[in-house]
Amino acid sequence: MSTYILVDTANTFFRARHVVRGDIDTKVGMALHITLNSVKKAWRDFNADHVVFCLEGRSWRKDYYEPYKRNRQVARDALTQREQEEDTAFWEIFDEFKNFVTEKTNCTVMQHKQLEADDLIAGWIQSHPNDNHIIISTDGDFAQLIAPNVRQYNGVANMTITHEGYFDDKGNNVVDKKTQEPKPAPQPDFMLFEKCMRGDTSDNVFSAYPGVRKKGTKNKVGLIEAFDDKRTKGFNWNNMMLQRWTDHNGDEHRVLDDYNRNVVLCDLTAQPADIREIIDTTVANVEPKDITQVGMRLMKFCAKWDMQRVADQAASFAEPLQARYNK
Repeated sequence: MSTYILVDTANTFFRARHVVRGDIDTKVGMALHITLNSVKKAWRDFNADHVVFCLEGRSWRKDYYEPYKRNRQVARDALTQREQEEDTAFWEIFDEFKNFVTEKTNCTVMQHKQLEADDLIAGWIQSHPNDNHIIISTDGDFAQLIAPNVRQYNGVANMTITHEGYFDDKGNNVVDKKTQEPKPAPQPDFMLFEKCMRGDTSDNVFSAYPGVRKKGTKNKVGLIEAFDDKRTKGFNWNNMMLQRWTDHNGDEHRVLDDYNRNVVLCDLTAQPADIREIIDTTVANVEPKDITQVGMRLMKFCAKWDMQRVADQAASFAEPLQARYNK
């Protein structure tokens, strides 16, 4: 049994830019440091065997559902000149980092023009069912994959999510700010169902049933009741799924139709058959690398980007980067 670190690379790198103030060079240095430090910490804490960096392509979801992530372009168009320059600089250095881990380390790097990193991470886990997996990401979409052998590590918040709960870097329960109680363990199946019903504003996936309540009332079924009835497809399930509503354009929707659309978009095990085949082939085609002197190559990369703190501990940072994939 192996333990794999699966890095949602763009998520980790670009989230890190928001945790520090300063000029572009300072932010870039911190983004690189947090990304590498997240890998190093997960490697040590979970006694891992190999690191897999997963990268974005142009998502197949944009062809399946035209509004998908259309809001991202709107946000980019609204950037100021200074923000555009910073964004361009970050992408240039991200590409340098991608080239480094691809060409100068033994880490696996997966990317396909039609797939998102989420697809590749889920595909790797499904292709290695008897191994342990640590997902490095701040993305809540991965909650659906949490299982006894799958954890998520948030390197920005320094928090680990397991099937038993949410824990800080000392192993203590993370306290919910609203309830002041330990955050309960995630319920992957219900969380996925709720996401498919409510949609995802960050990805511009519209709700299947706008305004739906989590818990029902005397006269109206809620998400909890419908979910409990999902397997048997009884009254509560059908009562919700056969509801119809009209959007602001006057178009009528049936909840079940929009829910099924969102399942394809959001469920990382429910991609169309042709996409599943691409995912499986991409994972199956991974071959071990045999790069030597990874520590020295890391030192050169650190010198180029003035990462003295990483260079000072080059041996510990290089350890996860030099571990080969034992296929």
